[in-house]
Amino acid sequence: MAESQASLQSLNPLPPAGASSSMPMPQETIDLVTAEHTTTITAVQDTSPRPVEVGTPERWIRLYFTWSGKPFELNIAESDRVDDLKGLLQSLTDVPPERQKILGLVKGKLPPDDETIANLKLTTGKKFTLIGTPQGQEIKDPSQLEFLPDVINDLDIDFSANPAAAETYINDQRNQRKIRECTQALEINVIHPLREGKRLLVLDLDYTILDTKPLTSGALPPHECARPRLHEFLEAVYPYYDICVWSQTSWIWLETKLVELGMIGGGHSYEISFVLDKKSMFSVFSRRDGKPYKHHVKALQIIWNHFPQFDASNTIHVDDLGRNFALNPGQGLKIAPFKDAHLPQATADRELDKLARYMVHIATAHEDFRTVDHKARDGPVTSPD
Repeated sequence: MAESQASLQSLNPLPPAGASSSMPMPQETIDLVTAEHTTTITAVQDTSPRPVEVGTPERWIRLYFTWSGKPFELNIAESDRVDDLKGLLQSLTDVPPERQKILGLVKGKLPPDDETIANLKLTTGKKFTLIGTPQGQEIKDPSQLEFLPDVINDLDIDFSANPAAAETYINDQRNQRKIRECTQALEINVIHPLREGKRLLVLDLDYTILDTKPLTSGALPPHECARPRLHEFLEAVYPYYDICVWSQTSWIWLETKLVELGMIGGGHSYEISFVLDKKSMFSVFSRRDGKPYKHHVKALQIIWNHFPQFDASNTIHVDDLGRNFALNPGQGLKIAPFKDAHLPQATADRELDKLARYMVHIATAHEDFRTVDHKARDGPVTSPD
């Protein structure tokens, strides 16, 4: 882990942000991260990422601010967004973005969250003031205390419908840096060894194979919250695919759900190779109806950096949220969300049967998944009799 942290620091020559400081104000202008600063992580098949190349040099800015009478400093890249700045402020002060009032950073109103830091025309040494109440010190609204993960299938985006736009997000300098940072920060615990020659299935959890709400509320027992024929689906594809579960919830909830569903330790004829939680995701800014839209993504490159035997040619990502495919639209297969598990139509759901036949078919008929259009799978694949 120490090596990963050291490698991450090599991408940013400025001191790490996070602590208050009384050091003199610097006189330099803007620090550069040169392309010579590449990571030194060695690719070990089971846990460690392969070396990650650093692209075009980025410009970094050191900012100083005060909050509650205390001085702080932070470093931010010009390719970052206003939203990233707010995230850094929250990490330092525990003041959530919706309560942050930033004074003196720019003239007038702070630009929208999707605006780049470069467009703010800031220079190293810029000072500002933050006002806001930290998380946990506010008067809580009881209606907001229910656990509802941010995985609802609304306001979704189909990135495969606009390849040019998708390419822009993939090549975005900030997004590429976020992938490098997530790669270096991630330590994958391999639950079951990866098998030679297998493809990779990256499988979402909430509302893809599980109706989350009745499980977390206790309204239904775990086995009644699972999508019908879940275990049969996993047993059918396991001879062809290693399985990764990637959930947009926290690790403690993910681990609990997998055990309760019997996906880990359930005695079935399949194994889960490894799991990822929301810490391996980051936010991007795309556009919906012509307006900026912030959402999280699951960048498959993070997995591929750790396990070089997998890439775009042999990986498929099944999710009920198309926006999670933003950086890998060609590998995404969107499935209808599974909700209202207590209703008869949910019990009759056979999406996983259709999906199993499709996945077995492409694994045996296609050497390279990049030649397959997953959106066409609904045509030839029919429900069982």
